[in-house]
Amino acid sequence: RYSARASRGRCRALTAEPHRLAERIRDEVPRLERTILRSQARWERALRSTEDADAFLDSAALKLHGFYSALERIWELVATQVDESLPVGDGWHIVLLRLMAASVEGARPAVISETTAAELDEMRRFRHVVRNVYSDTLDRDRMRRVFGSIPQLWPRLKSELLVFADFLEALDNSST
Repeated sequence: RYSARASRGRCRALTAEPHRLAERIRDEVPRLERTILRSQARWERALRSTEDADAFLDSAALKLHGFYSALERIWELVATQVDESLPVGDGWHIVLLRLMAASVEGARPAVISETTAAELDEMRRFRHVVRNVYSDTLDRDRMRRVFGSIPQLWPRLKSELLVFADFLEALDNSST
């Protein structure tokens, strides 16, 4: 489901100052990178550690939670400022992810590719577990899959976010 306000071609909020959203995305990319690298480092340390493995697993999981949550905040801005429509209801997280992998005719291209969205969906589901389950029940095999995807996922995701920021800048430059 979506909020009551539907997208109407080029959105007023977007055409007003798209450079602000582009700037926000560009500002978030280095933070996202630091968070994902710190999460990976803790995961690798958990794999090598014999006595503090649980503490490093918990830390890695929480950092990954923060990473995905930061992505969602960016996508919420895109949904509200560009699409003028934010998903609501129980399944809004997955709807938001799918929206970011789709273009909105007359407003914007896809923010991320379908491939990236599919890989991020596993991270989204893992984040849900971290948020709603005790950390001592984290599934190491699931964590291994999520962390195993990051070396290929992050460079592609970073590039896609920056390409979308470029789109916003070009839109801003064409409206002046």
